[in-house]
Amino acid sequence: MNPNDQNAERFLNLIRESRRGKFKVYIGMSAGVGKSYRMLQEAHSLLRNGVDVKIGFIETHRRVETEALVAGLPAIPRRTLFYKGRQLEEMDVQAIINVHPELVIVDELAHTNIPGSKNEKRWQDVIEILDAGVNVISAVNIQHIESLYDEVHAITGIDVTERVPDRVLQIADEVVNIDLTADELITRLKEGKIYDQAKVKTALANFFQSDKILQLRELALKEVAGQVERKVDMTMPLSGNSRHERFMASISSNPEIARRVIRKTARLASYYNSRWYVLYVQTPAESPDRIKLDVQRHLINNLKLATELGAEVIQSKGRNIVDCIMEEVETRNVTTVCIGKPHLSLIQIILRTNAFNRLLNKLSDSDVDLIILS
Repeated sequence: MNPNDQNAERFLNLIRESRRGKFKVYIGMSAGVGKSYRMLQEAHSLLRNGVDVKIGFIETHRRVETEALVAGLPAIPRRTLFYKGRQLEEMDVQAIINVHPELVIVDELAHTNIPGSKNEKRWQDVIEILDAGVNVISAVNIQHIESLYDEVHAITGIDVTERVPDRVLQIADEVVNIDLTADELITRLKEGKIYDQAKVKTALANFFQSDKILQLRELALKEVAGQVERKVDMTMPLSGNSRHERFMASISSNPEIARRVIRKTARLASYYNSRWYVLYVQTPAESPDRIKLDVQRHLINNLKLATELGAEVIQSKGRNIVDCIMEEVETRNVTTVCIGKPHLSLIQIILRTNAFNRLLNKLSDSDVDLIILS
C-alpha cells in the first residue's frame, strides 16, 4: 500500500470512528447486583430529558423491581425464530438499525444467539449497531470476560461458556461497576429478588458464597479501575521518558498451558494499553504430516482465541525455538516476552536448561523482559 492510500485509509477510519455510536457498559460481579435495573433507570432519565431511547433487548428474569421499570419505555419488537421445533425470540438487530433511535438498551452482552442468526454473539450485534451510529448501553457479568476465564474458574469451579473478548470492553466509552457487598447480595438472594425461592438454597450452597463473591467483586473493581486508567493514558500526553510496551506470548501446542499464557498476556497488554503478539514456532516434530489431529485442533482454537483477544498471531517454522523468538523480538520491537512455566520432569528440565539459559541471556542482552506465567 502506497503512502497516499495509507493516509486516505487513516482518514477514513477517523470518519468512521466519529460516526460510531457511543458505548456504555455496566459490569457486575454476579447476577442480581442490579445491572439491568440501573440501565432501565438511566433509560427513564434520558427519556424524560428528550432523548430517543428504545429497548432493544432486556432480560428481567421475572424480577418484580426490574419488570416495573420496563413499563413506559418504548421497545423495538424482537424477531421470532424457530429452532428445533420451538418458537424463540431474539433481538432484531436490523430493526434497531432501521428505526435508528438515539440510544438503545441491550442487555446480556455475552449472550449466544440462536443458530441461524446473522451474528453468533450479541456483542457482535452491538458492534454492528454502534457502527450504524446508534448509541448503546449494555451490561455483562465479570465472569464472562474472556481473559478472566482461568481466574473465574479457579474461584467458582464453573466453566463459563459464554464469553466476551476484552477488546469489546476496550472500545467502550464508559465502563461502570455496579457494586454490592457480599452480605447485601446474599440478602437480596434470600429475599427472592434474584431467583425464585426454590433455587435459593442451591445458589447459597454453590455460587453465592461470601468468599467467592468477595473474589469476584475484587475482579470487577480491578477491571473497571483498569479501564479508567487506560482512558486516562489515552487522553494524557506521553512523557518523554515513557517506554511503549509490546508483549509477545510464546506458546507451544500444549492446549492448557497455551490458553493460560494467551489470556494472562492479554490481561497485561490490556493493562498497558499496548500492542501484543502470540508466537507459535512449528518445529519439524509438529509439521502438518506429524502433528496429531487433536493437538492441531486445539492449536487452531488457541490461535483463534488470541485473535479474538486482540493479538497479532505469528506462526514461524524452525528447529531452534530460541532463535525464532529472538528474530520476532527484534523484528517487532517487543519489550516483554511471556512464556508458560513448563510442566517437566527433572530429566527434561536438565536437558532443556541450556535452551532456557540461551533465551534468558539473549533477552538480557536485548534489554527485553521475560515473564514466566504459572
